[in-house]
Amino acid sequence: MDNATGERAGYRRSTGSPRGEARRRELLAKITDDVAENGLVGFSLRRAARAAGTTHKVLLYHFESAEDLLRQVVFALRERRIGNALTAIAASPATLTDRVRAAWESLRDEETQLRRVLDQAMGLAMYDPGRYAALGHGASQQYLPTLVSFCPADWPERRKFEVASMILATLRGFLVDLLTSSDGAGAAAGFEALLRAVEREEALDTL
Repeated sequence: MDNATGERAGYRRSTGSPRGEARRRELLAKITDDVAENGLVGFSLRRAARAAGTTHKVLLYHFESAEDLLRQVVFALRERRIGNALTAIAASPATLTDRVRAAWESLRDEETQLRRVLDQAMGLAMYDPGRYAALGHGASQQYLPTLVSFCPADWPERRKFEVASMILATLRGFLVDLLTSSDGAGAAAGFEALLRAVEREEALDTL
């Protein structure tokens, strides 16, 4: 990946004007669509510029570096995933168990390429944490608030965080299993066990 920054290359950075922000969002949307379709392998400022129909110098006017652009692309793709999950649970009953089931069905049925790209992002964070740590750290910060919001409103915040963290870590493992197994049977079986654990957690309130 390109590693040049706007400051190092001598490019003037965008000052965040409404017009500049609108242009930045337009560029980001085009590049995000390209990454969603073609993955992270071979990502660079020049590839991003081709996808956006511009030059890498223009990108460095709106983004700090290739890493900054990639971080924002991955953030946008995660937002798509979260939005899909929230849409799926909109008609679900109010129980945490039903919300987790609806969210999982959304994740399970999402485009394989989207799942693969987001897993590639986590792989980069593990392979080169010095350069791509933000891709990993940002994932939990982005997903956890949504999972916390699934929990009953009267639960203590610590309990919400613990249960949401359990669900997040487990679903991540199931998504990897779906990508690496031939039939997804392990993920399906494990998910039923997760639901039983969530049901037991909810049942504590009735004891």
